[in-house]
Amino acid sequence: MDRIFFILGSGLAALGVAAGAFGAHGLRSRLAPDLLQVFETAVRYQLIHALGLFAVAWAIQRWGGGGGAAPAAGWLFVAGIVVFSGSLYGLSLSGVRALGAVTPLGGLAFIAGWILLAASAWRGR
Repeated sequence: MDRIFFILGSGLAALGVAAGAFGAHGLRSRLAPDLLQVFETAVRYQLIHALGLFAVAWAIQRWGGGGGAAPAAGWLFVAGIVVFSGSLYGLSLSGVRALGAVTPLGGLAFIAGWILLAASAWRGR
């Protein structure tokens, strides 16, 4: 399981860097400043939580997953990236503001993931 989260973290980090470069070089002249800022927020949270997946992989290796809390944290980080960052990417590229309505669900997934990651350390062997 630790290997899965390490691979997911690596892949999502690579995609985050690519998205950041795309935003900086390909979108700067095409998006309004407020939408470019939304895109950059999506990239930032994707990169932070891709690194969080490395912490999940380490927690699983170190403490055996803390009774399942660490793998649950990892899946919440993945879900958060898809929902939070994905909705912000969609909003910024399409201009459809309604996509922002689901963004907080991704934020809740991130928060829950960090809490479960802490719980995995607390309960770990």
